[in-house]
Amino acid sequence: MRDLLRFWPDIRPRAWRYAVSILLALFSTGIGFLIPVLTGRAVDGPIADHDYRGLVLIALLVVAVGFAESLAQLIRRMITAGMTADWEVLWRRRLFSHLQRLDITHHDEWDSGQMLSRATNDLTQLRRFTAFGLPFLVITPCLVVLGGVILSFIQPVFVVLLVLMSLPTMAGVAWFNSRYKIAARAAQDTMGEVSTSVEESVQGIRVLLAFGRSPWAAQRFRLIVERLRGHELEKVRLDAWLFGAIMLLPQLALVAFAAVGAWGVVTGWATLGQTVAAITLMMYLRMPIEMFGFLLADALMAATAATRYWELMDLEPRITDPKAAEAAAVTSAAASSPDPATGVLEFDRVVFQHEDAETPLLAGVDLRIAPGETLALVGTTGTGKTAMTALVPRLFDVTEGAVRVDGHDVRDLALADLRSRMGVAFEEPILFSASVKENVAMGTQSVDGGTAIDENGVWEALEIAQAADFVRALPDGLDTEVGEQGLSLSGGQRQRIALARAVAGRPRFLVLDDPLSAVDVDTEDRVQERLRTVLAETTALIVAHRPSTAALADRVAVMDDGRILAVGGHEELLGTSAAYRNLMGVEV
Repeated sequence: MRDLLRFWPDIRPRAWRYAVSILLALFSTGIGFLIPVLTGRAVDGPIADHDYRGLVLIALLVVAVGFAESLAQLIRRMITAGMTADWEVLWRRRLFSHLQRLDITHHDEWDSGQMLSRATNDLTQLRRFTAFGLPFLVITPCLVVLGGVILSFIQPVFVVLLVLMSLPTMAGVAWFNSRYKIAARAAQDTMGEVSTSVEESVQGIRVLLAFGRSPWAAQRFRLIVERLRGHELEKVRLDAWLFGAIMLLPQLALVAFAAVGAWGVVTGWATLGQTVAAITLMMYLRMPIEMFGFLLADALMAATAATRYWELMDLEPRITDPKAAEAAAVTSAAASSPDPATGVLEFDRVVFQHEDAETPLLAGVDLRIAPGETLALVGTTGTGKTAMTALVPRLFDVTEGAVRVDGHDVRDLALADLRSRMGVAFEEPILFSASVKENVAMGTQSVDGGTAIDENGVWEALEIAQAADFVRALPDGLDTEVGEQGLSLSGGQRQRIALARAVAGRPRFLVLDDPLSAVDVDTEDRVQERLRTVLAETTALIVAHRPSTAALADRVAVMDDGRILAVGGHEELLGTSAAYRNLMGVEV
């Protein structure tokens, strides 16, 4: 329950409104307790005395009580609905922003389905609890106490019966609480696995169909769903025990009230009206008491959802901005005085090792790429090429050494400032569910989040990437929606749009990780011809697997086992490096 209390700072600014909604819920339910009292008065008074005018007056009072109850409920719902929806939006936006700040390592460690279920199912559960569960969980004990007070005025003997009924209820609640929490956590975690399985199957549908592995995926999904079913059935079993006991006790109390009341009427210490009032009041108490089991289960699921939410929110980004003053000083110095290192990309004795790895992926890499120079990285799989491209925009941090851009250690620059200086294109092109124009313009966002490119600039970037012709042929041209929810594009088309995004802002630094692997040779030649104009003005680091891409660079660095074996021009290395000749021979 402590994790639920951590939402208090968000609730506090509207705490008075929330308190009013709880008081209205208490009022709307509690005022109904007047009806049993009025009923008892009617039995002992107007009905016994045949006073029809008095009976009409009591009937009008009952109608007034019902009207007041309905009005209070209406006002409470109007107050609560918008307030709790705002909290849900706030928590969802906060979680999304936090996920954007987390570094790649965190995202690799967590299943996307688990993140998705926390951002959707868990927050919906929390909103429902704050809107309904928590207010009525608070007022239910208050209603029982209020009922006891009213019974003490009607006839104190009935209070003893109410207390005796409450004792086994509290024992059942304690038993339920200790077991339901475990089942609820298991069910919600398994729901995250369901989300992950569905996402993987949808994203990998081509592989599943091509290899005829759909039955395997279905069997795998069935096993997860069966586990979820087991956890949900355990919750239902626990619910059934608690709900059964809680629903039985009020029924037994009604029988006890009737029997004790009848004995009281016969022996003379209770009137018929008091007995009727007590039984009617017990019937009014039955609903909140029976609902208490549902409210308790809802509270435990909300507590589990809160724990899962804060598990994500408590993750600390490993890659963060430097202190504001330090970053501002670096940025100000760079802006106020021309630096001969502007446009230089440097790897200074760089060592990089993943936390869970036994050996470093990069072992003492030294490279200097001059302003306007293009350097290609070549090597076999697993030699650290992609790791080097990830270190430049600080998707990872070096283990030892330093990566410098414009003469500054990348760790001394604000992340937004650093990443605004470069364009990046990965081997696997990611397009968002947005128009072609929006996807391309995404690469031109400045530090403040604005875009500085018009439609002509988008077309120019598409021309460089040799994507303009097929974009013009799309149903809505630049406004055609692509990505997961949009028009289906080939792998090569997606790569070219991603490349256009990288070059659209004419960045100072360009980092390309084999961005044309899905493009045919003829198109690649035309893209490279146009890229030469961009590369002449940009410091570029390119991962290359084809001789034609390596030939595009001013220099080539041959990598093996996380180290630089040789650096030189394409033709030079063909003559001096056996490792380079082997790599190029494999491609040829």
